[in-house]
Amino acid sequence: MTVFDAIIQGIIQGATEFLPVSSSGHLSISQHMFGLELPGILFDVMLHLGTLMAVLFVYRSLVWRLIKEFFSLCGDVIHRRFRWSEMSPDRRLLMMLFIGLLPLFLLFLPIPGTGMSIKDLSEQLASDSGIVAEGIALLGTSVLLFIAIAANRQMQQNRRARHSRRKGPAGRKTIHTFDALVIGLAQCCAAVFPGLSRSGSTLAAGLVRKINRQTALDYSFVLGIPAIAAAALLSIKDIGSTSESIGLLPLLVGMLTAAVVGFLAIRLLRWLVTTDRLIIFAYYTLVAGLAVTIIGIIEHAMGQNIFTGLPL
Repeated sequence: MTVFDAIIQGIIQGATEFLPVSSSGHLSISQHMFGLELPGILFDVMLHLGTLMAVLFVYRSLVWRLIKEFFSLCGDVIHRRFRWSEMSPDRRLLMMLFIGLLPLFLLFLPIPGTGMSIKDLSEQLASDSGIVAEGIALLGTSVLLFIAIAANRQMQQNRRARHSRRKGPAGRKTIHTFDALVIGLAQCCAAVFPGLSRSGSTLAAGLVRKINRQTALDYSFVLGIPAIAAAALLSIKDIGSTSESIGLLPLLVGMLTAAVVGFLAIRLLRWLVTTDRLIIFAYYTLVAGLAVTIIGIIEHAMGQNIFTGLPL
């Protein structure tokens, strides 16, 4: 892999990890188009660490408060002072993050009659030679975003119908247990299908649950921190000696590129969501999903990659 390849992959990872367009889908499609075959998964881990750095930097104040709250929670549990009804806003958010992460354990459930877990199915879909699955999943992302936009507009209409003078986005600022489970389940589904956006799915789930868009977006980003870290840690055990053939410079360049672009993507998405411009991504994933699905079907009919000319 060249430094230029690493920069391109870092840009794609950094932008699409947080924008609601799917990083896994875009990385898979770009590698398919350019004929890239990564030796091992070390580079993928480094890209994830780059995006993790970005979200930690943007939410550094909140993350630090949650870390302190975690140790305070442990002390209260040990000394039997914990009361669910008396939780502070930070402690409540921390508990909702714990609950939102629970559905990720579904990834380790076995699929009857296949000898695979759900996580294995995800890896198989991401590593196949075609891009039809990615195209269909992008269409799924588009559907979820259109549903989210409709839900947000309904909340705004309901508030106007009540003649409310309250400023800011419509919807609840409080996340309840069932909200966290629904958003966590959406994140779990996005982890299975390359092309189904994690941020888009979790944001859509939050808006459907009538949470206001800013709260839903912030929860989605913070919920992604342990999810991204876990994905990187789970991948580390699979790193083999062949991964070293990528070279140190492309690894570092890819990681730093993903971090910088990820930071810009988070700021961009926060602005687009607060200014009610989420529909841009709904149309983009619709067009991209249709194009990728059609190209993937044509490739399967031809039996070769139309970009590289290589057999599937």
